[in-house]
Amino acid sequence: MRVFLIELHFSSISPTLPLTSHLRTSRTAFGNHSMIASRDIQHLAPLLVAPLLVALAATSTALGGGTLGPTWYSIAALSPAASGGAMLLLSDGTVMCKVQTGPAGGEGNGWVRLRPNAQGSYIAGTWSTLASMGQTRYYFSSQVLKDGRVYVAGGEYGTGLANAEVYNPLTNAWTPTPAPGGNVSDANSEMLPDGRVLQALVAGTLRTNVIYNPVTNLYSPGPSCLGIHNESAWVKLRDSSILMVDRHAFTSERYRPTTNTWTADANVPVALYDDFGFETGGAVLLPDGRAIHLGATGNTAYYTPPLSGNVGSWVAGPSLPAGQGTPDAPLAMMHNGKILCATAPIPVSGAVFSTPTSFYELDTNTNSFTQVGAPTGGFTVNEVSYAWTFLCLPDGGVMCARLGSTRYWIYYTGGGLGPLAAGKPTISSVTREASGAYRLLGTQFNGISQGASYGDDWQMNTNYPIVRLTSALNANVHYCRTFDWSSTGVQTGSARVSTLMTVPSSVPYGVYSLFVTANGIASDARPFLYARPNCAADIDFDGLVGGGDLALLLAGWLTNGGPAGLGDLDGSGLIDGGDLALMLGSWGVCPP
Repeated sequence: MRVFLIELHFSSISPTLPLTSHLRTSRTAFGNHSMIASRDIQHLAPLLVAPLLVALAATSTALGGGTLGPTWYSIAALSPAASGGAMLLLSDGTVMCKVQTGPAGGEGNGWVRLRPNAQGSYIAGTWSTLASMGQTRYYFSSQVLKDGRVYVAGGEYGTGLANAEVYNPLTNAWTPTPAPGGNVSDANSEMLPDGRVLQALVAGTLRTNVIYNPVTNLYSPGPSCLGIHNESAWVKLRDSSILMVDRHAFTSERYRPTTNTWTADANVPVALYDDFGFETGGAVLLPDGRAIHLGATGNTAYYTPPLSGNVGSWVAGPSLPAGQGTPDAPLAMMHNGKILCATAPIPVSGAVFSTPTSFYELDTNTNSFTQVGAPTGGFTVNEVSYAWTFLCLPDGGVMCARLGSTRYWIYYTGGGLGPLAAGKPTISSVTREASGAYRLLGTQFNGISQGASYGDDWQMNTNYPIVRLTSALNANVHYCRTFDWSSTGVQTGSARVSTLMTVPSSVPYGVYSLFVTANGIASDARPFLYARPNCAADIDFDGLVGGGDLALLLAGWLTNGGPAGLGDLDGSGLIDGGDLALMLGSWGVCPP
């Protein structure tokens, strides 16, 4: 068999001259190889090993995942302003935090943003100030929309009681919506499968709802609840129905998006609301499809959806220890399936909200609570439970805010339990579209729960895909912006889901490992070649097609180019003459 040896003298190559003037061929019986000067190999070494680094990244532990903890870590930098309660995870991996700046003191209208550092650490992240809302708000509805914008409505305190507005992270600007048609105050809200928002109104009978359409920027009437929704906790189930326990009652009901109706469900066997403030705690979907509600009374209750029919079933769950309850208190489903929760003394007459606040991990497999340390040290904080909020981060941590503090914390669990395999997203394909965005297809992009919960005062759901890139060259981490998610559900199983993503302009061209995360549970790494869209032959990413690119192509001759397909320009799965021809045809400086 005859094999041609391509001998190339890189020191004399000029991208402005025809490449054929630098090539000569000869016959050899020694097999395929390219003669590359040692100095060129040294220069190109990082790029030649990039596929290997991608393969290594695919088997390495994802960010977070219990590698820290179990303990609290203070975010190194203080926030520019004191916490105003709400925290929202934007679809680009940054965290948007309400702060007490602007008019009306504590209510305020200010926001700040936490951005992880180049290694993906939120603990070492940096803060910046965002645009202020048009109205002041404290205790209000909030949702991250399918297009990545942020919806907020109402406010138990402040000027925003009966209005709403939408924030666009791309323009750093707020736009008011039409009036919802009544007081929103501190009402619940929930994303519907089609991207609209079911918004409760704290007005009249305390049962009415409206539906906000972010595409048309209009509200329409929604179905009324059977019982009072004020102070309740809403939780989304596998079928995208929304479960709640009626205020200060044992009755429960579900909203069904398919019929746009609330229907009666089974009775709860224990009291969840206290008799003095009618408060309760959060609720979250469990990995096995049940839901758990935590009560201000110290009781908890499990709900099991029906296999058929309209009515599920309730059973009492474990009682909170040491006379503790959850009167307006946060909880968060962690990546290992356990629940981090804040607790406070059970309300009594004249003292609905008492100190101190304690912190526990709840294991629903064993029905056991384990007390953990407080963010500030020790086991308790002399603070009421409503002053705390939680947010699930993409790295597996739970971010914690304390009302009025410029210090934020992150909790990383331990105990030897890693991320739940049942919640792991999978990526089946990544394709670039004409718009420049990338479309990702796969499963489980929305996670197995909505993340954190509080009750009616705050919504901080994170059941949407976050995309992270890890560089094969230097392990730097970059978060991409996702939008147009095909699903707003939870526990979508084997159903095919999708999202669009855009890569920030600050990200260098190169070879990366791509991860999709949902509520801190990451997919396996997928090799991702981020190249100039109009200069694919520039595989050393230096802005021109020249000797370095040819060296890489020849080094991978008759291979698939490694996990990222580096050099497989025609997508045939093999680096061969077709790819060489494409590179020769692109020789020179890349077009702008």
